[in-house]
Amino acid sequence: MTGPRLRSTPLPGIGVQYDLTTREHRQLSVIAHRDGSRSLNAYRADDPDACALALHLTGPEAAAVADALMPAHHNPGLLHTTDLGLVAERIPLGAASRWNGRLLGETRLRTATGASIVAVLRRTDAIPSPTPDFRLAGGDTLIVIGTREGVDTAAAILERE
Repeated sequence: MTGPRLRSTPLPGIGVQYDLTTREHRQLSVIAHRDGSRSLNAYRADDPDACALALHLTGPEAAAVADALMPAHHNPGLLHTTDLGLVAERIPLGAASRWNGRLLGETRLRTATGASIVAVLRRTDAIPSPTPDFRLAGGDTLIVIGTREGVDTAAAILERE
């Protein structure tokens, strides 16, 4: 038996939607909002277009549910971003972005927002700790870490066309 397949869909200006079909053919959807909150939806088995349950969770509530579903082995050396007031987010870079083909340093993202791009996902590769001379490309997914406000501002800058 293969494992469950989680599909993700960027929702510009909102966040990312994750969809899962369970082994019982139930449809689940989670929308990860840019403000850190989550919307969890479960759909009826007899009608996958009819929502049977809809919950809107704050960031801390979502973290508590995630911890209950998959308790982490707490290691004091691990970075728990929610405990430190930091968030990490995937921000897609569209083909029409003004930053497509330009150098990372040209964004002046860290200076303007205090948030850092800690990795870039490109096709099947992950580029950790990209330097300022790294050339961005449409289709890249940028892993950004910072305060909620810093990451939101970074997303607004990166989504400019």
